[in-house]
Amino acid sequence: MAGFYYQQLNKEHRMAYDAMCTGFQALASAIRVPRLENAVLSDIYQRLKLDEPRIFFVVGFTYRYDPRGEYVELLPEYLFDKGKIKMHRQAVDKRIERLTMPLKSKTDREKEEAIHGFILENVRYDKLKKPYSHEIIGPLTQGVGVCEGIAKTVKVLCDAVGLECVVALSEANPDAGIPYRHAWNVVKVAGKAYHLDATFDNSLQRSTARYDYFNLDDKQIFRDHERLVWDVPRCDDGNSFFYRSVSFTKTEDVVKRMTQVLRKKQTHFVFHWRGGGLNRAILQEILTGCRAAAEEKGKTINCSVNMAQAVIQLDFDTAEKETVTIQQPDEGRDMAE
Repeated sequence: MAGFYYQQLNKEHRMAYDAMCTGFQALASAIRVPRLENAVLSDIYQRLKLDEPRIFFVVGFTYRYDPRGEYVELLPEYLFDKGKIKMHRQAVDKRIERLTMPLKSKTDREKEEAIHGFILENVRYDKLKKPYSHEIIGPLTQGVGVCEGIAKTVKVLCDAVGLECVVALSEANPDAGIPYRHAWNVVKVAGKAYHLDATFDNSLQRSTARYDYFNLDDKQIFRDHERLVWDVPRCDDGNSFFYRSVSFTKTEDVVKRMTQVLRKKQTHFVFHWRGGGLNRAILQEILTGCRAAAEEKGKTINCSVNMAQAVIQLDFDTAEKETVTIQQPDEGRDMAE
């Protein structure tokens, strides 16, 4: 099946895409492609890299051409020399096989949860943003990645277990303090498409795994994600996000469930609030109700909250001081109050 972004191209652009793909796979030193503007070739190249994450060893290109010719000679920039590329390709393929083999007989949802869990358990965000962190080799072999490398890794693992998956790419928005593009995934689970942002969830987890961005619809994801560079499949199902079973509209229901959690001697409670827009006043109302229940068990509350997605995590401790942290996903930029 042709890649998702490939299918959006016209005939001439597909010719360039196919030539790049074949040349990269062959580790060619030069690739002849139709003569197109540099911006168009860059667009095609980026689409190819999102469709085919296993081409992790190419990180850019230059080109040369005869002004009278109909073709351009594209010169790939490889991350390693050819000998090392072959070694790394073998290592990556084996890693993918080991990770996905146990998942082949699982349900779509189980496969998705396992892939998401792999990112949360084994990959840390690379604040230095090394070149290999933008590719699958970073998360799969080095245990580090940035959003692009993480999203490509999710896709390559989904591809290996038969889950349809696309890497979504959003624009930067410097005016809003977002200087870079961001990447995540759209995954089809049991016939329906959902947004899955493992990078954001990875940055939010502290004492427990977080699933704030697991199976969101279009309305939910774009509460704190910028507009897309290229269209992705529509995500219309808003009833399958991870915290649906612990989504509350009344403070008393939160307190009741939290009391059950404390009775079971669990150390944290993560839930979703859908009783109107979550703001600081509502958050304080929730914490006031929960505080009394916690004090009965000799506990104080450490609260971490994702305001955009209205997900609240309560950790129970014996410390004297209660803390509230407003979480900013992506690079873990938290604001303590």
